[in-house]
Amino acid sequence: MVVLVVMALSTTFLLAQEKGEMAAGLNLSYGSKTGYTNIGIGAKFQYNITDNLRIEPSATYFLKKDYVSMWDANANVHYLFGLSDSFRLYPLAGVALVGVKVGVGEYSASDSKFGFNVGAGAEYLLSETLALNLEIKYQIVTDLDRPVFSLGLAYKF
Repeated sequence: MVVLVVMALSTTFLLAQEKGEMAAGLNLSYGSKTGYTNIGIGAKFQYNITDNLRIEPSATYFLKKDYVSMWDANANVHYLFGLSDSFRLYPLAGVALVGVKVGVGEYSASDSKFGFNVGAGAEYLLSETLALNLEIKYQIVTDLDRPVFSLGLAYKF
């Protein structure tokens, strides 16, 4: 009986996506930490290595607020769990390059640092080609670490 339950659950998870599936999309993000909280606009590309394993390179530009602007470039891996035909959950892990620029008048300073991402997300299929996702990741970057919340839309092809 236990073997049948495990097989049934495994089959459900394996139906989550198909190997080779690709998607491209846009994100609206919100990064928050004392001293630098701002809204970002980003783009992403997704590629399924296996039925459940997906890579996602992405980039986000965070709008200037209080003389501070930021950007990030990420390479994350998602492990997809299909809870239904249209709803998936996934943990994520990856690497990040985060940049910050502070500018007042003609004076400015900038810096960029490498770090790591950990987090989780949920994806809801609106149709066979459109998916809506909500994600939270924590960027672990020296002096720039913070949580980033994202709402995105992806076109699958």
